Amino acid sequence: MPLVRVDIKKHQDPAYVKRVGQLIYAAMHSAIGVPENDNFQILAEHDEQHFIFDPGYLGIHRSDNLVVIQITLSEGRTIEQKKLLYKTIADTLNAQLGVRLEDVFVNLVEVKKENWSFGNGVAQYAL
Repeated sequence: MPLVRVDIKKHQDPAYVKRVGQLIYAAMHSAIGVPENDNFQILAEHDEQHFIFDPGYLGIHRSDNLVVIQITLSEGRTIEQKKLLYKTIADTLNAQLGVRLEDVFVNLVEVKKENWSFGNGVAQYAL
């Protein structure tokens, strides 16, 4: 039930951001057990004026190829699962698309299960 938002600077290959999304979904599937077909993503490309980041925050040297990933998901994963997810996403983007590990920024937003409605005005996971 994650909702994934990916933000990058405008890329010369129009299929690039879609491939990033596919790799993130595969990483979530393998690292934290996201089910088949549970894939909802917002993929956005921005010009320089609308993609602002600190290139050296926390001593990590980011480039203009930064990939910002925000994943909203139901709470309940362990710290170990989250660390595995971060590593799997970064390693996969690096291996498949050449994204530098320093350029993979991930933010998880955990919510209670009743905070989702997948359609029909129904809270499908509310207990």
